[in-house]
Amino acid sequence: MRPDRSGLRPPAAACRGPLQPCCRAAAARAGPGGPVCGRRPTLNRVETKWLEDFVSLAETRSFSRSAQLRHVTQPAFSRRIQALEAWIGIDLVDRSSYPTRLTPAGETFHAQALEILEALAATRNMMRGLQAAGQDTIEFAVPHTLAFTFFPHWLMDLRQRFGAVKTRLTALNVHDAVLRLTEGGCDLLIAYHHPSQPLQIPAERYEMLSLGRETLAPYSKPAAGAGSPAREALFRLPGRTTSPVPFLAYASGAYMARMVEQLMRAGPEPLHLEPIYETDMAEGLKAMALEGHGLAFLPESSVARELKARRLVRAAAPGLWEVTMEVRIYRERPSSVRHGKPGVQSLWAFLGADQGLP
Repeated sequence: MRPDRSGLRPPAAACRGPLQPCCRAAAARAGPGGPVCGRRPTLNRVETKWLEDFVSLAETRSFSRSAQLRHVTQPAFSRRIQALEAWIGIDLVDRSSYPTRLTPAGETFHAQALEILEALAATRNMMRGLQAAGQDTIEFAVPHTLAFTFFPHWLMDLRQRFGAVKTRLTALNVHDAVLRLTEGGCDLLIAYHHPSQPLQIPAERYEMLSLGRETLAPYSKPAAGAGSPAREALFRLPGRTTSPVPFLAYASGAYMARMVEQLMRAGPEPLHLEPIYETDMAEGLKAMALEGHGLAFLPESSVARELKARRLVRAAAPGLWEVTMEVRIYRERPSSVRHGKPGVQSLWAFLGADQGLP
């Protein structure tokens, strides 16, 4: 069987579960040990994210690039495309060519998938426009790390300067938070930005303001009885070949994982790390670091209290193996069709004026 990461898949599998009439007939004809049924397994439902995956693949013609844009691993992305093909019952992607291209059926389905997704988004926006309740509540979509660290402090400061504001926050991974904005599921999105990992948010439809900056750096529990500042961390970069540093990592495909990979490549020398744990959430990595399990790259705002109490310390000299990201807030540009909530308009005007914008 060819590896899943290439986007290739084996021939259609035989039916599973209780044999259907066609399967029983095929089994009788084939005899013992023969093939049961060559029919594709059927699925009862389709997920909108499969359609979005397929549209991305149709645009990039690359499984690896689309997996990166969709914030999933390449094997998981490939399985979702396969699931869509199984649901439809026909190949949509020609895997014998490079770069990847669509089959004739895939080209036809691409146009249909775009129409389906646009219709779903329009319907949702229309239904939300009919909702009378909650018009004074501003809905935020925020990645988990910012929801735990940046948002509470930012909101408190905002209330002191802007005034009372009702909010509803939904914490998501980066990909789903962006989708929440583009599908009309929230009023405002707060997310990290770095030129090397830009979010796929079209500027002609969405506008942006900068809220601040965040530094991602390595942290560790202090060593017991550490004498000098240079040796105060229990685990310290760069580590040694004979003694690699136990590494608490972000899950593959996560936005922060890609930022860590970048700062490692830009570092002054190779790192010697031994991954022992991974999770999507910075708070999970911080909890493990606090217990002394290893070293983790964490946003500075998430460890401010721990640094002050010296429960965590920097695991490298300042300026080494760190990266600074911008914190941005996004909203859909007002239009004649969709004006947005008055509270969102007022807040956006305040934030813009705060930055000296007209």
